[in-house]
Amino acid sequence: MTTTTRILVSSETDDLVGQELFSQLDSVEVIPYDPTTTNLDERQRQAEIFVAPYRGTNRPMALMAQMPNLRMVQITAAGTDEWANEVPDGVVLAGARGAHAGPVSEWVLSAALTQYRQWPALVRFQDEHTWAHRKFAADTLRGKRALIVGAGSIGSAVARLFTAFGTESTLVASTSREGVHAASEIPTLLAGHHIVVITAPLNDKTRDLVDKNFLTTMNDGALLINAGRGKIVNTDALKAELQSGRLRAALDVTEPEPLPRGHPIWSYPNVIISPHSARTVPGTNALCYGVAVEQVKAFLEGRTPTNAARRTKTCEN
Repeated sequence: MTTTTRILVSSETDDLVGQELFSQLDSVEVIPYDPTTTNLDERQRQAEIFVAPYRGTNRPMALMAQMPNLRMVQITAAGTDEWANEVPDGVVLAGARGAHAGPVSEWVLSAALTQYRQWPALVRFQDEHTWAHRKFAADTLRGKRALIVGAGSIGSAVARLFTAFGTESTLVASTSREGVHAASEIPTLLAGHHIVVITAPLNDKTRDLVDKNFLTTMNDGALLINAGRGKIVNTDALKAELQSGRLRAALDVTEPEPLPRGHPIWSYPNVIISPHSARTVPGTNALCYGVAVEQVKAFLEGRTPTNAARRTKTCEN
């Protein structure tokens, strides 16, 4: 006898594509919910799979406590670190790793070009109606070397884009494999790289990885690009390097986040900041839900989802 699995999916505009895609799976009932609510109705409480919304992923996290039949949590973000300690024991947790590679790698490339071609300075001259010919020193990506900390789908996509601009990339992951260095080698790899890109997930080993020693080992004038998690970079150590002018940065994530109004890093001319929006372009929500549906489908078929952070339970139909 085939049973029907109830899947709770957000009713917000960005999540309607998710409702449509999940409804195409066999033997499922898609139940909409409002991510801003604090209480689920009786039908929603019976859901076995809970899908976090595309925007403000963490908002409905507390609702899990109202679902006694919960067996899987699927989020639309790449990293699952913020959910890992909140999802009940025995419940599978999976992310949307792989969906963000295109948008985020494009953001990294744009951040590098923005800093090397001095666009912030150009915009400030434009605001002053100044024709700034030879008033600043632009540079090129060609011939530069980039150290990419995080060799997953995003880091690998960044390396491919850099190659097209004549930038040589060195990839780093937690452990070494062919063409990828181990994280333990970072101290010996930093020198000689003009750009350091953070695309690693947040965990006990990466928290505060980019500390004072890491930053002081970077080349003078090097560019730090953080598209991973804010807590991977020690903010006080970065602030000191930016204040001195020795390093430059491009940050899509910060610690704390959002960066408080009046924080010194806002004002440094050698840093550009985006509000955790590297993935936020048209169509990314559909990419995320495409991956999410594949993860849920694997779970429903009794397989372990490829993006599972929790591997303690599979579906039993």
